[in-house]
Amino acid sequence: MFALRAARGPSMTTHPVRKAVLPSAGLGTRFLPATKAIPKEMIPLVDKPLIQYAVEECLASGIEHIIIVTGRGKSAIEDHFDAAPEMERFLIAKGKKDLAALVSKLGTMARVSYTRQHEALGLGHAVLSANELVGDEPFAVLLGDVIIHGACPATRQLLDVFEATGQGVIAVEPVPMEQIHLYGVIKPAGKASKAGTPERLAAARRERLAAVEDLVEKPKRGEAPSN
Repeated sequence: MFALRAARGPSMTTHPVRKAVLPSAGLGTRFLPATKAIPKEMIPLVDKPLIQYAVEECLASGIEHIIIVTGRGKSAIEDHFDAAPEMERFLIAKGKKDLAALVSKLGTMARVSYTRQHEALGLGHAVLSANELVGDEPFAVLLGDVIIHGACPATRQLLDVFEATGQGVIAVEPVPMEQIHLYGVIKPAGKASKAGTPERLAAARRERLAAVEDLVEKPKRGEAPSN
């Protein structure tokens, strides 16, 4: 899931979105036993850890500064995006220059800052932990549990909507009703007809936008306001 939020309302939209927050302090209990010793964000999908897909998504969307919220036992994330000169020298000595270049790129691919969530108090608290690094700017929030593949990155699509309408926006997807109790669910209020001028809305794919009246966390199937 991805979200884009204005720090202090529509007046902030004159500033480009340069920063993204990646909450990564959770315990990853749904992935046990794999996450007993490995951060959930470092579980590989094909040949890259999950969090690298999120970082690459940010870069492809024009984000300049990535803020990762970590906690205890998450040092592997920082190591992954840090320089590893010893490994580079070892690979070069073995004639594996391509791999050495790959390792080098990981340490320089993005401007990354880290902050700690010292206690697991939920997603909202994790995002709030990045407050000082975000400052008074609009910012994106990416949760790397779901990888979205597309010609235009999902984060870039959200940026386009935010820049066109001046309002915070989240990306959602339909889920089977028998699994609805596992998710946060939106209560849509209809098309976002007041989110901006008709011209700006057209640029933001107006037909795909809806105002959100409420958010319900893990509702029972018969009480879910939508799917």
